[in-house]
Amino acid sequence: MTQIAIVGGHGQIARELIPRLVAAGHTPVALVRNDSQVATVEKLGATARRLDIEAEEAGAFAAAFEGCHAVVFAAGGGPDGNIERKRTVDLEGSLKSIDGAKQAGIARFVQISAIGVDLPLPEDADPVWQAYVEAKRDADAALRGSGLDWTILRPGMLTDDEPTGEVTVAESAQRGEIPRGDVAAVAAEVLDSGNGIGRQWDVVGGSASVADAVSSA
Repeated sequence: MTQIAIVGGHGQIARELIPRLVAAGHTPVALVRNDSQVATVEKLGATARRLDIEAEEAGAFAAAFEGCHAVVFAAGGGPDGNIERKRTVDLEGSLKSIDGAKQAGIARFVQISAIGVDLPLPEDADPVWQAYVEAKRDADAALRGSGLDWTILRPGMLTDDEPTGEVTVAESAQRGEIPRGDVAAVAAEVLDSGNGIGRQWDVVGGSASVADAVSSA
């Protein structure tokens, strides 16, 4: 049985990921900010550990990862328009997770990013969106250069629709929507199968099963 740390363990994708990892025989370790979030993730089957992504340094991340065999970075600064949190959560949270994984001796690292963040932004881009894209772009670049066994998943527009179990996973895919549950299923598949090390994939809705899409990408 493999323990898998999830940074941003109370987030929407994380809450979809936890039961999928449990079903595959893994033990998710959900890293949460508040005591009020503990019961939610434990009901889903995770072990909860406290971690304040913004306040703690990399050593605390390493301590929170103790006993784990992989790390999933699924945190985000939220849709509240706070530019600063794009940096402190989406970028710095990822950087500290990478450093913490290295300190803890964990090689496997899966990061949830966003489609198209390497593309140039228009001059009139919304400042919050620009901050978000730049944070994800820089976090992905740092992970690619980390020396870890990384996989970067870049989903299209996230929805709360029921997952279909059918996706497109490719180095470059046309922008499209995808339910959060299907993104979680792809993350669970790459962790369970070991596929995708050293690969960066766009993930959108499609016609292939998750397992087939991942194995053929």
